[in-house]
Amino acid sequence: MRDPYEVLGVQKGASEAEIKKAFRTLAKKHHPDTKGGDTAAQKRFQEISAAYDILGDKEKRAKFDAGHIDAGGNPKGFDPGAHGFQGSPFGHGTGPGDFHFTWTNQGHGHPGETAEGFRPEDLFADLLGGLGGRGRGRAQPRAGQDFTVSTMVSFEEAAHGGTRRVMLPNGEQIDVKIPAGLKDGQQIRLKGRGGAGSSGGPPGDVMIQVSVAPHPYFTRDGRDLKVDLPVTLKEAVLGAKVPVQTLTGTVSLSVPANSNSGTVLRLKGKGLPSHGNEPPGDLYARVIVTLPDGPDADLKKFAEGWKANYDPRVKLR
Repeated sequence: MRDPYEVLGVQKGASEAEIKKAFRTLAKKHHPDTKGGDTAAQKRFQEISAAYDILGDKEKRAKFDAGHIDAGGNPKGFDPGAHGFQGSPFGHGTGPGDFHFTWTNQGHGHPGETAEGFRPEDLFADLLGGLGGRGRGRAQPRAGQDFTVSTMVSFEEAAHGGTRRVMLPNGEQIDVKIPAGLKDGQQIRLKGRGGAGSSGGPPGDVMIQVSVAPHPYFTRDGRDLKVDLPVTLKEAVLGAKVPVQTLTGTVSLSVPANSNSGTVLRLKGKGLPSHGNEPPGDLYARVIVTLPDGPDADLKKFAEGWKANYDPRVKLR
């Protein structure tokens, strides 16, 4: 019999989790029920199972590593053929569905339980159940696969709500309702719209991770919106009514005389619309005094003749 580490394709220092993962992968791949009862597959499956019988048990693995037992689990120098034993953990079944597991208790826990408390028959029941119940025991109901998809919506869609079509990993396209006031990174869960269950198990769910595209000038703070509002020097000094864009259209905002950059003006109810028990948010416009992009002769003449009598940097000292 080959070295069990070689059979499972793992290193001698592999962890228990690595050994179990390797066994599960190989057992599913080579199970006779998936190969139409192929004799070679049956032998390969038995070899894989026998290797895991050694490496999946702490005590047996330690004895094997120390050279006390061979790859068949027999003491070194012991001839199993001379005593009527088989080197495989299987009996003499006549077909792929007739395997008889002979896992033995090593004096720990319940009968059939390995030294670390793992029950191999539970693992095999899981494997065989996944093959449609053709193995030993009745297949257990399994929930369907959960699908996770991502989509991006516009700032306005997130604010007002809407409908977005998304494609699932199985190729199905579904329409998803976007709730009003949705936040960036929020997840929408669609119960029972994922993969189909097996053996009577429920279908999985669909989790949709939603990203909100940034707005050219609005930023969001809860249900409130914030915007920088450029005004001319004249509007800031003398005061004026200036147009401000909101989510529902343009409104007129009064800028008080002598408004400095950084002055915040509030437009009540012009933030995100109300939703459920939540009232509408507000829009906060921050005044930004802005000079012309290019040279302006009149402004230059005014500045040269203006006798400033204040120090705007006094607070920085």
